Amino acid sequence: MKKTTVYIWMSAMVVFSAALFLGIALLDLGPKLKPVVAAVNPAGGEPEFRQSFYGSFENPLGKPMDVTKIGEFLYVTDSKNAQVQVFDQSGNNVMLFGKSGSKEGEFQFPYGIAGDKEENIYVADLYNGNISIFNSKGEFISYFPDEEKLIQSPGGLRIYNETLYVTDIKQNKVFAFNLDGKKLMEIGGAGEEEGKFIAPNAVAVDKDNNIYVTDSGNNRVQVFDKDGKFLRIINGSKEGKGVPLFVNPRGVDVDSKGNVYVVSNLSHNIYVYDEDGNEIRTLGGMGTDNGKLYLPNGLFIDDRGTIFVTDTVNQRISVLY
Repeated sequence: MKKTTVYIWMSAMVVFSAALFLGIALLDLGPKLKPVVAAVNPAGGEPEFRQSFYGSFENPLGKPMDVTKIGEFLYVTDSKNAQVQVFDQSGNNVMLFGKSGSKEGEFQFPYGIAGDKEENIYVADLYNGNISIFNSKGEFISYFPDEEKLIQSPGGLRIYNETLYVTDIKQNKVFAFNLDGKKLMEIGGAGEEEGKFIAPNAVAVDKDNNIYVTDSGNNRVQVFDKDGKFLRIINGSKEGKGVPLFVNPRGVDVDSKGNVYVVSNLSHNIYVYDEDGNEIRTLGGMGTDNGKLYLPNGLFIDDRGTIFVTDTVNQRISVLY
């Protein structure tokens, strides 16, 4: 009986050790995610959650604020760690740049991010009040040459057709510049009227050069034509004239079909509308499970229809298609 007991005990220890080893091995594999299959839902139906990017164990995301795709890499502003994290399409963290400070290549609160056709990276620093430009290796090139020194508190960025669009959160304005720093257009000013803003956070441009701005303090998205003329309001109500559905809207983007995606930060959702402003679907909902969101902020849709969302409190990038 004693030998039998010993054998049972030894067998149990072997199983326990194997299970422990397997658990550690699985833990180590945590951030090594499956490749992003960057394609529109093949059935043409509702986008579904596919995976999350958290960063590595050594460099986890702290407070991801905005996201963009430049070339084949994903760039994420991490304001808690005062840096930009770069991911490949398998979710591996391949590069970091930036640190806390006010000198060249440093950040206090990196927020909006965008890329040009040369794959240079533009990063808005909300607290330093500037936009830094880096090359694809993460090396600082220069500050954006704002000729008239107009920018004070840059938030969202978007580059489209060689034009840089910037929301200025404190000034309640949206600026458009050419990439040499010359101002092309200025929209807004503080207010609740059409064409005015309270804390505009993000900006996007559709294929017809219409401009979409999340007017966060007014709980709406305002749409302008390419010359900055007001067109309409999207707020979740009929023709944008009723009670807003959004609560502190942040990120916004438009897909190839003209559908508008809006991040509603305090309701933890993404609302989707067609070109006429009719609601198509709602994604997310508050939670920590896969497919749920917790105070999401930034949103970017690539040219293949993949949706990237900064799930800020959950400290991750959620990927949907």
